[in-house]
Amino acid sequence: MDTSKVISRARSTLLTPKTEWPIIAAEPETVGHLYSDYILIMAAIPALVRFVSATLIGIRVPFIGTYRFSIATGLENALLTYVAALLGVYVVAMIVDALAPTFSGEKNRVQAFKTVAYTYTASWVASILGVIPGLGWIAALLGLAYGIYLLRLALPVTMKCPDSNAVGYTVATIVVAIVVAVLLSVLVNAVLGTGARLEIAPGAPYPR
Repeated sequence: MDTSKVISRARSTLLTPKTEWPIIAAEPETVGHLYSDYILIMAAIPALVRFVSATLIGIRVPFIGTYRFSIATGLENALLTYVAALLGVYVVAMIVDALAPTFSGEKNRVQAFKTVAYTYTASWVASILGVIPGLGWIAALLGLAYGIYLLRLALPVTMKCPDSNAVGYTVATIVVAIVVAVLLSVLVNAVLGTGARLEIAPGAPYPR
């Protein structure tokens, strides 16, 4: 893993997507390399943020107090979040590939994985704001909004769909991505279950 290349690609994807997508589409690549060289690194960002916010900073519950997970539960939570992110990329990319003919695009599994992996860059980077209490939802919305923009630019280039069909393809993909994210979140919470032990953060008021 070359972190300098990962940072450079993430920066170019976010700042100059119109010129970066043609470069991405033309690169010889494999799904395995996309995971090992980019996805495994970038998908770790929200998992790390979740660990830091839930165990070290604490979660503020209005009218009740500030709570934090135990270290063990926080690590389990972060690991499940990480695995869910990796699985989410796979599922959404497979669906993007399957949907291509519907929007007069070309099926290409590698290009579909490129599309999803680099589109998710917006959400992964935006998740860093989540370490600041109260900004988690704002980070999620910013990541989603810019991700939609990246996806709209990508699909005609990577999946070869006509520009006139790109909006419909984008909407379908976003709906799929949201559904997958919700299902994986439910699964993560179900696995954690009642074993997620909360502690009162130092200096926080006890709930009444």
